[in-house]
Amino acid sequence: MPAPDAAPLPLKQTPLHALHLARGGKMVPFAGYDMPVQYAAGVLKEHLHTRASAGLFDVSHMGQIALRPKSGKVEDAARALERLVPQDIVAVAPGRQRYAQFTNADGGILDDLMVANFGDHLFLVVNAACKAEDEALLRAQLSDSCVIEPLADRALIALQGPKAAAVLARHCADAEAMRFMDAGPRKVMGLDCFVSRSGYTGEDGFEISVPAADAEKLASALLADDAVAPIGLGARDSLRLEAGLCLYGHDIDTTTTPVEADLVWSIQKSRRSGGARAGGFPGADNILAHIDGGAPRKRVGLKPEGRAPVRDGAQLFADMSSSEPLGSVTSGSFGPSINGPIAMGYLPAANAAIGGTVFAEVRGQRLPLRISNLPFVPHSYKR
Repeated sequence: MPAPDAAPLPLKQTPLHALHLARGGKMVPFAGYDMPVQYAAGVLKEHLHTRASAGLFDVSHMGQIALRPKSGKVEDAARALERLVPQDIVAVAPGRQRYAQFTNADGGILDDLMVANFGDHLFLVVNAACKAEDEALLRAQLSDSCVIEPLADRALIALQGPKAAAVLARHCADAEAMRFMDAGPRKVMGLDCFVSRSGYTGEDGFEISVPAADAEKLASALLADDAVAPIGLGARDSLRLEAGLCLYGHDIDTTTTPVEADLVWSIQKSRRSGGARAGGFPGADNILAHIDGGAPRKRVGLKPEGRAPVRDGAQLFADMSSSEPLGSVTSGSFGPSINGPIAMGYLPAANAAIGGTVFAEVRGQRLPLRISNLPFVPHSYKR
């Protein structure tokens, strides 16, 4: 007799869970957490508010990890981490951060992450769905030279939008002076926080790591500003799609190399063929071959010519009659800022020219999509 299915694990809650409920958040399961997908205003208004003013996002489900060098030299932690990522971590100066990817033996992406140099250690932010595996990878590969410390007692808040700097400056004296990708310890409302000028909306903004016990106090103070509204997962997804940013598990995964994902810009010359520290990371042979000789396929922007959104998983064809798909859509939604549907997906390099047309199969019909430059909405980072 077959064993009964195991009961589903209870959803975890972030330190801001009560605040979401109090503000009418519509809660849904996401990466094992009970998270707000939207509030009373709805996804469309939340999206547009972030583009015009400032939105507050709870991203406390993400993993936060300190990588502390046993030698006491942060460069040793950086060199150790370079064994797992194709990025130049040694060159990340104190007070700065860099986007990176953990790769596997085939060059596929295990996860994407942010790496900050806090002077005496590295601070990593990893995806919620991958954080247990990421921690296990770090322990298995880097315990010889680093102490791996998950920071489970911290929340993470993102304040995004053109008014974010002015809002945060009322609580953090250093906010206005920070540049895009500056990161490090800061006082916010007198609280010991880690602040980076970054985010995943394409807008100027900040991510603030705060002790969990103080998270609701800080979030409530920011939301008391007339410029700030709470924003759920729905608008977070449409904002990052308009910005042409990858969602792990959709646009990037273990089957895609960074070059196929159009993330080659994130791999510095020092780690490429002929560089000072070329290779030495998992899947280096495949990734460097893609950089040097071209990848077989490429992530592209797609604009449906009608009004109907084309969703994840839709297959892409060269014409109205071909039977073999060229690729598939990995993210698709309505773009409120451009008032039309947008998508991203993968196509063979020979079929990925900007301005070309492919066809998505949707409910038995083939809809035309124009291959488009990314991002759909220009980024507004403070350089």
